[in-house]
Amino acid sequence: VQLQASGGGLVQPGGSLRLSCAASERISRFKVMGWYRRAPGKQRELVAVAPTTTGGSTDYADSVKGRFTISRDNAKNTVYLQMNSLKPEDTAVYYCNAISSYGMDYWGKGTQVTVSS
Repeated sequence: VQLQASGGGLVQPGGSLRLSCAASERISRFKVMGWYRRAPGKQRELVAVAPTTTGGSTDYADSVKGRFTISRDNAKNTVYLQMNSLKPEDTAVYYCNAISSYGMDYWGKGTQVTVSS
């Protein structure tokens, strides 16, 4: 399984970015998919996670609630993270994650998000 994250970049505070995570297989075979991030000098943290089929609930880190939205397009085997009202503290490498029904854990290479004026 390969997860390809893209969409990172440099954005000013208050701006928006949309990250994409394209999977090499049908995302419906995964139980959940999500986004994590690691800021310089900090541990990796959960940003958002969602089930890949209807049912279940999404979950967000408190620090991004109301600003970030995770979504999926099963036809494109892609999960998105829409990030609005970005803050400098959102600066991090963002990683896509998928967990299969059997508990297998998959990670993509990260994409850098830098929020700076």
